[in-house]
Amino acid sequence: MAVDPDMAVFWYGCNMTRHGEVIRATTRILELVGMDAAPTGGPASCCGSPKEASARIAEGMARRTVTQFNETGRGQVVTWCPSCHMNMQDSMAPVTPTNFETVHVTEALWARRDRLAPLLTRPVEARVLVHAHHGFNGRVAVNDLVPGLLRLVPGVTVVEHPYRAPGHMCSSIAAVPSALADAHRATLAAMAACGAGTVCTIFHSCHREAVALERHGIQVRNWVHLLAESLGIAAEDEYKAWRNAADPRAAIGEDRIAAAGEVAFTRLLEPELRKPPPV
Repeated sequence: MAVDPDMAVFWYGCNMTRHGEVIRATTRILELVGMDAAPTGGPASCCGSPKEASARIAEGMARRTVTQFNETGRGQVVTWCPSCHMNMQDSMAPVTPTNFETVHVTEALWARRDRLAPLLTRPVEARVLVHAHHGFNGRVAVNDLVPGLLRLVPGVTVVEHPYRAPGHMCSSIAAVPSALADAHRATLAAMAACGAGTVCTIFHSCHREAVALERHGIQVRNWVHLLAESLGIAAEDEYKAWRNAADPRAAIGEDRIAAAGEVAFTRLLEPELRKPPPV
C-alpha cells in the first residue's frame, strides 16, 4: 500500500512545556499546508536521552517510542527537537526497525512551500539574523531552510552573517563556563554588524536561553512565531514575557502557579526565570 506523504506523526519531544504556543502553532501550520500530522510528545514518547546514564532504561524508552510510532501506520515522523531527530537516526532506528521515515519540520514545510507561501499574507516588518549553530550541519539544513521559510514572509528581511554558535543548540553549551555568554555576545555583535533588529531562534532550547537578550534593545523571535504572525495564528510568547518581567511570579499570576503546583514552580521554573541574563 502506498504511503500518504501528508499523513504523519508530529513528534515534538518531551522538553517543550515552556513553549506550548510553538507546538500549537506548528501543528496548525502543518495542518494549513495539508498535512494530517498527529502531535505526539511528552514522557510517553521520549527518545531516551534524559536517561542516557542508564543504557538499559534509555533503550527501553526509545524502543517504546519507535513501537508506538510504528503502530500508528503513518509513514512519516516529523520532528521538532534536534536531539530527538539525531537520536532517532543514530540510536533508535538502528536498534528498533521503523516503518516510517523521519523528516524535520523545516523539511516538511519547505517541501510544501508552494502551499505555505500564499497563506503568508500579513506583513511582519523585521530585519532578521537567524541564530544558527554549527552542530546540526549534515543532519538537516536548518541553517538554510529557516531563512528560506522566513523569506516567504512579506516584510521580513533576512540578513547574512558568517557567525555560527557552537554545538547543535544552546543547551549543549550552557554548562560550559562563559561559553553561552560568549556566544550571546558574538550574536549581538553580528546583529550590530549587519543592522539586524531581530534575532530569530531555530530551536526551543536556544529561544529559552536567548529571550533575555531583549534587555539589550533587540527582539528575540522564534521562526515559528514569525510564520504564525504572518498567518494570523495567535502564538503569544509567554515565556519571554515571564523571563523579562521584573517579578516573574506576578507576571504569571498566583492562580496559574497554584494550578501548576507551588513546589514545581519554586524548584523548577522560578530560579530559571530569575537568573541574571548571561550578558
